[in-house]
Amino acid sequence: MVGRAMEPVTHFLAGACISRAGLNRKTAYATFAAVLAAEAADVDIIWALAGPVEELKHHRGITHTFLAAPVLAAAVVGLIWLWHCWRVRSPHALLQKVKAPPALQKVKVPPAPVRWGWLYLTALIAALSHLLLDWANNYGLRPFFPFNPRWYAGSFMFIAEPVLWALFLLALVMPWLFGLTDREIGVRRTAFRGRGWAIFALTGMVALGCWRWAEHAQAQAMLENTQVTSAPVKRVSLEPYPVNPYRWHAILETANFYQTAEVDTRAGSIDSDPAQDIIYKSANTPAVEAAKRSPLGQVYLDWGSWAVVRDLGPQPFAAIDPPQLPPNRQWTTVEFTDLRFVYSYLPAQNFAARSPLSGWVYIVDGRDDAGEALGWRAQR
Repeated sequence: MVGRAMEPVTHFLAGACISRAGLNRKTAYATFAAVLAAEAADVDIIWALAGPVEELKHHRGITHTFLAAPVLAAAVVGLIWLWHCWRVRSPHALLQKVKAPPALQKVKVPPAPVRWGWLYLTALIAALSHLLLDWANNYGLRPFFPFNPRWYAGSFMFIAEPVLWALFLLALVMPWLFGLTDREIGVRRTAFRGRGWAIFALTGMVALGCWRWAEHAQAQAMLENTQVTSAPVKRVSLEPYPVNPYRWHAILETANFYQTAEVDTRAGSIDSDPAQDIIYKSANTPAVEAAKRSPLGQVYLDWGSWAVVRDLGPQPFAAIDPPQLPPNRQWTTVEFTDLRFVYSYLPAQNFAARSPLSGWVYIVDGRDDAGEALGWRAQR
């Protein structure tokens, strides 16, 4: 799904740095375990095979919880144990034991012994890092599910943060470059190179998060002390942009409308044009109420903390064919959009087109579900 939590590259690089920060000195396969465990929670992507609505329903479900993290870590270690058993019993490993010629010795002995307790700890730390990174962005997760179905989101880190990529890649590439230089001048190769760089990257990740957290709090204080809307504000949300920790996309809700604004904490400015940035709340027509009860509607409203639901009338959507009905029956399109992911100044009638997480439901005669689509994919 477009907009899925911290994208896989960040989790992959974070797992590698967690291992190289020192855990790879404790046990063999540490990096292998950390990378697998850092990605393991996203195994729920398999629900995409059942359609986009089922994917949204189960994404950030049980695999993204504190309950599942130890289980996923154990599963990763179990897979590595099976692979290790196969490896040590393979013909190549047996040839090594009888001192076969170098050309036949294709399996290298790990530079550190396998310590399964340390390996499990490595996998568990990496699995928990997935929850931390996913919580930091504005999609959110349910870490206490199924006991507490509430969504939690830090909303201070963008879903794909190039600064994090640069930190992690620097930590992984620089030791390799220095290794090439050492070989050119004949310096003896150092085992477990790169620990300092990995610690630097992980420390930088925490520092970046704290910096963004502080700017988020400052932007919140600016909104509380500035009259942005023409009516009393019921609630406020701030959404991050990539790279720039000073820029924030604000959403403000009043009794009758939503209003967006752009906040710059460095300049101390809040920009909002009521002519373009106000989205009026639609009436709850029978079609809207029916759409809210549909499978897509129930899932979307459970997840979408800033969901806007609008009756668009008989307006077809490209991903699903409009219903073919006799003349005496009518249909309408109901649109679902979450304002957290609408970074634009487009007029209200077009704002959903900019969000990859918008959904549509065809409702016939104000009551019957005749088709659903989410993120430009139809639910079959």
